[in-house]
Amino acid sequence: MSYHNKLLNVSSRILLIGISLSLFSCMGEFNKEKEIVEDATLGVSILEPVKRDYAEIKHSGVLRMITSYSSDSYFLHRGIQSGFEYELVKNFAKENDLALEVIIVGEHDNPYDLLNSGEGDIIANNYTVNNERRRVVEFTRPYNLVDQIVVYSKNLGENPESITELEDITIAVRRNSSYYARIKQLNKEGFNINIEVVPDDLDTEALLYQVANGKYMATVADDNIFDASSKYMDGLVRGPVIANRDSIAWAIRKNAPDLERNLNRYLYKHFRFGDDGIPKRSEFLNVLRRRYFEGGSKIEAYFKPEMIASEVGVISPYDSLIQVIAEEFELDWVMMTSMAAQESKFDQYSESWAGAVGIMQILPRYSKISVDSLYIPEVNIREGARILRENLNHYSYMDTTNQWKFALATYNSGQGHIADARRLAIDHNDDPNDWDSVAKALLRLMQRKYYQNARYGFARGIETVRYVNEITNRNNTYLAILALSNNQNSPMPSILGIKSVN
Repeated sequence: MSYHNKLLNVSSRILLIGISLSLFSCMGEFNKEKEIVEDATLGVSILEPVKRDYAEIKHSGVLRMITSYSSDSYFLHRGIQSGFEYELVKNFAKENDLALEVIIVGEHDNPYDLLNSGEGDIIANNYTVNNERRRVVEFTRPYNLVDQIVVYSKNLGENPESITELEDITIAVRRNSSYYARIKQLNKEGFNINIEVVPDDLDTEALLYQVANGKYMATVADDNIFDASSKYMDGLVRGPVIANRDSIAWAIRKNAPDLERNLNRYLYKHFRFGDDGIPKRSEFLNVLRRRYFEGGSKIEAYFKPEMIASEVGVISPYDSLIQVIAEEFELDWVMMTSMAAQESKFDQYSESWAGAVGIMQILPRYSKISVDSLYIPEVNIREGARILRENLNHYSYMDTTNQWKFALATYNSGQGHIADARRLAIDHNDDPNDWDSVAKALLRLMQRKYYQNARYGFARGIETVRYVNEITNRNNTYLAILALSNNQNSPMPSILGIKSVN
C-alpha cells in the first residue's frame, strides 16, 4: 500500500473515531437532557443535595421530617401531634436523643427540593419506592409492604373484579403519584385503562373522599390507606389489585450514608423478612398499625364527617379562647398553643410531679389564683399568658427570636437558672443574649464543676433546651398547618393534606 493510501486510511479512521466520539458525546448530552426532563416530571429543581449527614444532624440536635398533613402520616388530634409516620420517626429521634421537627409540604413546595436543600432530612409519607424517585433520592430499607388497589364509588353501579374489566372505567389519579406510573405501565402491557389526571394538590385521602361522594367514579390507593379511610368514609368499594407488595420506605439525600445506616439499623428492629419471605414486625410497629390502619379508632374519632363540626379550632380545642387571651396580652397565639401542647397536651386536669396544674401548668405557689380555679381552662390560660408576658418584658431588649426563646426557657426553669446560665456563658466568652450560647451553658449546669458555683445550683438544662426546641419546632408546624387550612378549599376541612406523593 502506498504512503498516500496509508495516509488516507489513517485519516479515514481518525475521522470515523471523531464522528463516533461526537455521536457518543451527543448521545451523552441527549441522555443527560432526557434524565433532566424525566426528573422534571417530579418537579425537582435541586439535584445537588447539601452536605448534612447524621453527624451534622446530631450536632444540631434536630431531625427534620418532611411529610404531608394526612391521617396516614401526620395530623393533629385535639391539638396533639399524631400519625403513623410521625410516631415511627419520633421513636427513632427519641432513641438517638434528637428533637423532631415536622416540615409540612406546602402548596407550592416540592418534597425532594425540601430534602436536598437541607430544609428537611427525611421524607416520611407512606412513600412507594420506584426507579423514577431513585434518581433524585436514596431510600432506606422498607418498613411496610402495600398493594395498590382500585377504589370505586358506590354510585358506579358496577364493580369490576379484575384489571381486564377496567376498560370502561375512568380512573382519577395525580400525575405525581406512583399510581399514575403504574397505570401507564399497565397500558404499555396491553391493558386499556382510561386516566383522568386530577390536580396534584389532591392527596389520596381527599381524592378518596371525592370518590365516596361521587365526584369521581374511581381512583387508586394503597390498601392500608383504603382500610383506614373506609372506616370513616361511606361510599367506597374495594376493587382489584393492580400492584402487589410495593415497598414503602423513607427517602433521604443520596449523600447521607451514615443517616441511612442508622435508619436502616432502626428499621431492621421493627420490620424484616423471615426465611419464608413473610414480613416480621415488632410489637411497637404492630401497635402503630392497629392504631392508624387496622383499628383506626383514633382516626375515625377525628375524621368522621359528622364529628367535624364538633372540632373546635384547627390546631387545638382551645384556638378561639387562646386567641382572645393572647390578643389581650399582646402575645403570639400560635406560640401559646404550642406551649399548651407541650405543657399539658391540652388536659385541663393535668398535674405534674412538681405540682404544676392545668393547661399551662401553673405552679399554685407562684400564683394568686386559688388551686381549684386553676383547673378552669380560661383562668389557667390567662394566668399562663400573664407569666409569659412578664417573661417577654424581662427580655424586651433582645431581638424577637431570642426574646421568645429566653421567655420560654424562663417559663420552664425560672429566672434564677437562666440568670446562672447567662453568667456562665459570659465566663466562656459567649454572648449572654444569644440563646444558642445560653443553651450550651444550661447543659453545663448539669455538671457538678459548674453548678456547685452557681447561685441556684443544679439545673435540668437538657429538659429546658428540649422544651424550647420542641415548642419552637411545633410552632413552625402549626403555622404550616394553618397556612394549608387557609389555602385549602376542600369540601372536607379536616383533611388538609396536599402534595401527597405516595
